[in-house]
Amino acid sequence: MKESRRAASPSASALVTMAALVLGAASLGSAAATRIASVARRVVTPAVRTADLRILRIDRAAQTITLERNDDTVLPGRYGLFTNGAGYLKLGAVLAFDEESATRKLLSHVDAATRVGEYASFSGWYFDSPEQLHLPVSRPLIPLPVGDAPAWLFDAGRGDDWVIGVHGRGGTRAEILRAVPTLHQAGLTTLVMSYRDDGEAPPSPAGLYGLGSTEWQDVDAAIEFARERGARRVILMGWSMGGAIALQSALRSAHRDLIAGLILDSPVIDWQIVLDDQAAQLRIPRAIVRTAMAMLASRAVSRAAGLGQGIPFDELDMVARAEELAVPILLLHSDDDGFVPSDASHALAAARPDLVTMETFTVARHTKLWNYDEHRWTAAIRDWLEAQGLGR
Repeated sequence: MKESRRAASPSASALVTMAALVLGAASLGSAAATRIASVARRVVTPAVRTADLRILRIDRAAQTITLERNDDTVLPGRYGLFTNGAGYLKLGAVLAFDEESATRKLLSHVDAATRVGEYASFSGWYFDSPEQLHLPVSRPLIPLPVGDAPAWLFDAGRGDDWVIGVHGRGGTRAEILRAVPTLHQAGLTTLVMSYRDDGEAPPSPAGLYGLGSTEWQDVDAAIEFARERGARRVILMGWSMGGAIALQSALRSAHRDLIAGLILDSPVIDWQIVLDDQAAQLRIPRAIVRTAMAMLASRAVSRAAGLGQGIPFDELDMVARAEELAVPILLLHSDDDGFVPSDASHALAAARPDLVTMETFTVARHTKLWNYDEHRWTAAIRDWLEAQGLGR
């Protein structure tokens, strides 16, 4: 079992004290306070996709693409690429690589007339529209607390067992599409939802993430939507921050009697671990991140700084709240995630072996487990569903 790197969470009183220090520093015009506020705002501001990957060459005769090398571009499996000019391209196997570049097979045709911009964004989505699945799909609007939000509904022909898919931070519904064929084959009707501040659903009043502390209300509305259409059991499937949202829904939803289980891919189980790890990668001192968390945790300070209603980090720590969980959970996480460390997933599995089944990957990167090993990912979900008596 991988040992958790989680440090003890600051107490509520300590967080308030730290927040007061932030205000004091801000009143002095401290550069540190400015940096703290910047980090805090980055945490809750909806992410925007950036074209940060350079395309070095496209061979239109061979239908290959050469990208600058990074941890993603040399991964085995199938992926996607958001481009300027050619739209969304599907990428196949790595054909060659060296220290500076990686050449992959193009699974989307790029013709001679298409001009592609120099920079692109690498993606694990693979499918970017529901039509690519060749399954019947409808497009209902879900009445969320923030307003009507678009969804995709894949009816498997049975009204009893549903899956509600919840995408991650900076993503959209398309992130969930990889899972739909597996769920459909298992006889599960799948509702792929949008939620506040994701760019598809209406925004929240502040236009800022709650990291799961507010978004669960939208999942609650989606469960009610499913219940009204005959669902008797609901599985919540969350990716990354969507995992944090699903876990909060399992504890808070007015319809949690319908929740029969959770499937979580690369989930955020404890935000402190995630933010500490990101700070280390960005070489931001841990004290800056911890104080930014304190700033966000204080409702008064957060509101005064224009950062929303505050983030209750203690309530979002699901390792600390493991005893409150009551439904079976399948955790799919890579020890080489690179963005959301798997430590907290391992800790949750150790805390609740009666409920949690953990499928640990290596090599695969964040939310790209399906892409790396589709067969294993699919088998893990299929076997878990059968063990829980869900679906066909």
